[in-house]
Amino acid sequence: MKTHAVLELSDVNQLLDAAQKEADANGWAITVAVADAGGHLLGLRRLDGAAPFSADIATEKARNAAIGRKETQVFEDMINNGRTAFVSAPMQALLAGGVPLIVEGNVIASVGVSGVKPDQDVQIAKAAVAALT
Repeated sequence: MKTHAVLELSDVNQLLDAAQKEADANGWAITVAVADAGGHLLGLRRLDGAAPFSADIATEKARNAAIGRKETQVFEDMINNGRTAFVSAPMQALLAGGVPLIVEGNVIASVGVSGVKPDQDVQIAKAAVAALT
């Protein structure tokens, strides 16, 4: 039998705080979502000025990074590089900005960010993950 780490509430808050710190340092109004390994929402923070729809997008990015077991940038790149059939995959928000949190080779959670340019969303998500790992 295999066991794996799981996030506690304090970990979720640490991820949200680190994402907000990175966004605030750059003056970016974003939403950040944290999901468990199954893609289920554990935490969501929408900063002042972030568009309401960014909450849905950040949540889906976090979900896709968790269940896809990779950064959502990979899915966006697949589509942009001609694998347009992937658009019909049963996933939403196949866009950059979802980053899995990997511990001992296992995806235990993920962070999704929406609200700024794709590379900035990724920057914030990676800053959050780095703060915990």
